[in-house]
Amino acid sequence: MVWAWIIGGIVALIVIIFIVYYNKFVLLGNRIDNSLSQIDVQLRKRADLVPNLIKTVKGYAKHEKSIMADVTNARKNLLGAKDIKGRVKAGNQLQRALKSIFAIAENYPQLKANENFLHLQKELSAIEDKVAYARQFYNDSILSYNNSVKVFPGKMFASLYGVKVKPYLEIPAESRAVPKVKF
Repeated sequence: MVWAWIIGGIVALIVIIFIVYYNKFVLLGNRIDNSLSQIDVQLRKRADLVPNLIKTVKGYAKHEKSIMADVTNARKNLLGAKDIKGRVKAGNQLQRALKSIFAIAENYPQLKANENFLHLQKELSAIEDKVAYARQFYNDSILSYNNSVKVFPGKMFASLYGVKVKPYLEIPAESRAVPKVKF
């Protein structure tokens, strides 16, 4: 009778361990999906602010049509992207285009002092911070997930459940370049 209890306890322990690891992979996967959607939310917020920014800048910089077209195209690419890689790439394109708009503002003191422009600039800056945080949270979630997949005994359960390592969200090479400062 004692052996039956011992064997039953061992079987129950093994079942519990399988359940715990399965749930761990599911929870970490859900955290990754959630953090990815947060990146998407922030990229869309940024894209939604762009038309207001363009309207504000257009009144001052009528001859800067190519930059306005670049921003509009980058926004369109962001909204039309089908997967996260496409959205991140388009988001980076939009970020570069927005930098051009803010560079234009340096040449137009009235624009720089415009209340709407300043408000939009602050909102975009706040969104940029949120995008950076969301990307960091995503990569932190990937780190936790990948650690669980690579470390024993998680590695054993990962192969049993068919769970694979997930890639990090990487910054494009042009974003890593050190900005050049000229005086």
